[in-house]
Amino acid sequence: QGLCTLRGCCWSPQSDTSVPWCFFSANHGYRVEGGLRTTTEGFQATLTRLSSPSLFGNDINTVLLTAQYQTPNRFRFKITDPTTQRFEVPHEHVRSFSGQAASNLKYKVNV
Repeated sequence: QGLCTLRGCCWSPQSDTSVPWCFFSANHGYRVEGGLRTTTEGFQATLTRLSSPSLFGNDINTVLLTAQYQTPNRFRFKITDPTTQRFEVPHEHVRSFSGQAASNLKYKVNV
């Protein structure tokens, strides 16, 4: 596995240059709780933080992943705090999406 720092980053030099030397162990990050919930636009999932060292601090323990299959070429995902509304930067080209999930997708999503 290599040497891991207090923040959870592991360092393991490899002879294969296509393999990252620095990585996070499998117990780092979030896990899906209760499975994926299908919506008309795509899906939602509640993610719970794993008990691993914090990389930046002030982590949110439970977040909401919202995913939308907006077009055959565009997939949008958003991670939010379900208990606290936060400011979202407005952008003229990123508008709210409502409608049915696109079909004939040119991409594949794995969670």
